[in-house]
Amino acid sequence: MNMEALIDRALAFGFSHAGGLDAATLNPRPEVRDMCAADRCRSYGKSWMCPPACPSLEENKARLAKYKTGILVQTTGTPEDDFDLEGMVEIGREQMRRFHAFHKVLRAEFPGMLALGSGVCHLCEACAYPGAPCRRPEDAVPSMEAFGLVVSDTCRDNGLKYNYGPGTMTFTGCYLVL
Repeated sequence: MNMEALIDRALAFGFSHAGGLDAATLNPRPEVRDMCAADRCRSYGKSWMCPPACPSLEENKARLAKYKTGILVQTTGTPEDDFDLEGMVEIGREQMRRFHAFHKVLRAEFPGMLALGSGVCHLCEACAYPGAPCRRPEDAVPSMEAFGLVVSDTCRDNGLKYNYGPGTMTFTGCYLVL
């Protein structure tokens, strides 16, 4: 796999930033899962892609150990001000639109790929959890946080910024390939 070509493809696809990812830098941490359990994002226990429904940290570590490399992708935007919640939500939505569309493209090329998004899965209007199985398991993507990853550390450890300055907001996801 030509990493520079993959980064160029991600940027051409519309991501604001992209960079290579060394899978050896990924370290699922219990304190991230503790934040999930504190329900800061109000998704704990409400989605197949979030704790407690998603795999344990030990299972995630084992799954991540199968990968060597990947790519980080980001969408950065500028809300009108610190209180522009609508603008912030739209930046996140744009990241997920790009992320899922690029996921479909890459999945054909890298069938064993692992995609980790940003934030809770929003593919369905309402998640089937816990009463029924996931309706779209081939498209559903857990977040980097659900996997126990500290996104800012992952970016730093792979030479990609996490913060692009005052007044900006950035959402990050990644694709891991074998």
